[in-house]
Amino acid sequence: MAAHIFKKIRPAGATAVLRRTKTTSAQYVDSRFRDPTFEKLMEKYKNLLKVISIQDLILASNSTPPSVSLDFLHHVSQRLHLNRGPTAFLRKYPHIFHIFNHPVKLQPFCTLTPAALKIVRQESMAIDNSLPLVVTRLVKLLSMSVSKKLPLRAIFKVWRELGLPDNFEDYVISSNSDIFLLQDGNEPNTHFLVLNDGEAFKDCLIHAVENWRIVECCKEDCSVDRTDLRYSFKQGFPPGMRLKKNFKAKVKEWQRLPYVGPYEELGVEEMRRTKSRMMRMEKRAVGIVHEFLSLTVEKMVEVEKISHFRKWFGIDLNVRDLFLDHPGMFYLSTKGKKHTVFLREAYERGCLIESNPIYEARRKLLDLVLLGCRGLGRGDDNSNSVDQSEENEVEEMYKD
Repeated sequence: MAAHIFKKIRPAGATAVLRRTKTTSAQYVDSRFRDPTFEKLMEKYKNLLKVISIQDLILASNSTPPSVSLDFLHHVSQRLHLNRGPTAFLRKYPHIFHIFNHPVKLQPFCTLTPAALKIVRQESMAIDNSLPLVVTRLVKLLSMSVSKKLPLRAIFKVWRELGLPDNFEDYVISSNSDIFLLQDGNEPNTHFLVLNDGEAFKDCLIHAVENWRIVECCKEDCSVDRTDLRYSFKQGFPPGMRLKKNFKAKVKEWQRLPYVGPYEELGVEEMRRTKSRMMRMEKRAVGIVHEFLSLTVEKMVEVEKISHFRKWFGIDLNVRDLFLDHPGMFYLSTKGKKHTVFLREAYERGCLIESNPIYEARRKLLDLVLLGCRGLGRGDDNSNSVDQSEENEVEEMYKD
């Protein structure tokens, strides 16, 4: 909710009232209520993101099997935030990475273990099987744009979040030239993805929140007044977050506020600079970022990435402040030196409520990260024989 709407929140144990109008942006982030469930989840994701970065470098190599030298990883260790160096990091995850001596170049290299490669193939297969959904996601994303076009570089930044294949320009865009169009920008090497014809997808342009509204409306014990459901969003505040009566009243008032949906065209009335118009535009912005998160595979995204779409979606507000102003809908984490936002309603006890094949594959990789060195004890003769067999297998591949 806009800063001028919500000015008072008192978390459990707080001794002062938070006034958004008297704090800097950094202080506002620091003063947010911490949700232990999401903080624990993001703590796990910190190392997973580093693992994925190294995995992508390995898979991008032209060698057979895919591998990269430790010397190369040393050169990019600062960018990957490997504070203790790549060797120490790789050895923390023997279920994912295997270090071996290159038989030709005679220096240590790193490759993926069979278990990790199996997960890579599973995720790749899940993405290939979901290509029709990918097309729909891109149509919805472009439909939220005021001009029905988006910079290709912005889409590249969220390709993993949207479940796009690596070469989605060929597999998705070129293969659907009747729907999408690539347009050159005014600057060199700048391209835009344009919605050429989305007529066939008009029936798909339904806000994700509408599904919740329909379900709630059909419930006998509906928690929201049915007359207010038309413009309401699901709210779920974390346990321990103490809400004052004034805050609850503001939330109820905001829930009733009409707004123009993410896929609807703005009318002339919405262009006037009035107080009521600004409040409706703020709610429209909330609806857009809510829909954006609903389109992602894991219902989470880095704030910096979604900020690249702000201008194209017609959002004049600070996106990060939008998330902080609505703690019942979003949760902002600052773990891992990044600001990551989660769609609160999509999660329960740190897991997606409605899973999908891509998420399940990525969750398996997270399980290997959490496994660490367990299951590969020093005194386990079986684990030593497995490592040796992997070493021999890699050497045989290079000999071939």
